[in-house]
Amino acid sequence: MHAAAAAPIGVFDSGIGGLSVLQALQAELPHERFVYVADSAHAPYGERGDAFVAERTHAIADFLVQQHHIKALVVACNTATAAAIHEARSRFPKMPVVGIEPALKPAVAHSQTGRIGVMATNGTLGSAKFASLLALVQDQAEFVIQACKGLAHAIELSTTQAAASDASHTEVHRLCAQYTQAMGHFGKAPGQIDTLVLGCTHYVFAADDLRQILGPDVTLLSTGEPVARQTRRLLEAADLLAEGSLGSASAGDHERLRLLTSGPLDALQAAAQRWLQLPAQVCAQAEALS
Repeated sequence: MHAAAAAPIGVFDSGIGGLSVLQALQAELPHERFVYVADSAHAPYGERGDAFVAERTHAIADFLVQQHHIKALVVACNTATAAAIHEARSRFPKMPVVGIEPALKPAVAHSQTGRIGVMATNGTLGSAKFASLLALVQDQAEFVIQACKGLAHAIELSTTQAAASDASHTEVHRLCAQYTQAMGHFGKAPGQIDTLVLGCTHYVFAADDLRQILGPDVTLLSTGEPVARQTRRLLEAADLLAEGSLGSASAGDHERLRLLTSGPLDALQAAAQRWLQLPAQVCAQAEALS
């Protein structure tokens, strides 16, 4: 295996939401090493302007390339993908750069009623990238679009606050109920929404609340697995896949995975333990990004 293939894959999000994508990447690419950045000091991106999100995306990409010598970059944030993915690919033309987008095409293929709900941030829904994506499929189904202001932030708090307090969890549930109620009726009957696209990586961590509210007949679609498969395809095409011996099950978590944050370290540690069952030792402060 040549040296470049042994380098880690960089992954970043505005906060802990991208951990859902990291989880899918680890499952698809079990022999790879990963460096994850949670830009929690500047979250949530979904309620920031495009220029700010693009600036943060470039800063984090530069950090991962220069400090961690990554071989590929996964932008595990819908808002950052919409605001800055093209510039990131231009800045690093020889490096695989993978973005993420709401799963509208898979939703069309899956839906039986032809009514599809989309929950996302203001930043994602207001982007030209989302408008282009929607234009490709809007004649194939009816889309009910819902901006979910505050939900990503509430999920961050519910994950990281001490004891994942009842109050913070209740806020996530309340917002999920508020936004889905605004979208209309869910179910398998004609005219009902039978498929819900989670257009923000954070929302995966509210899936239990959404299932409790919507019932078993509604399918929730996220994009972690498709992103992981695309990452594998690009690494294979570039001859950058790690061999089986790298990052094998015998290797420690700290050798295969580093989680960095621009925000409070204890918050990332709590999220890593809760969602990925990872020890605190894999987490560290990214002082250069604070």
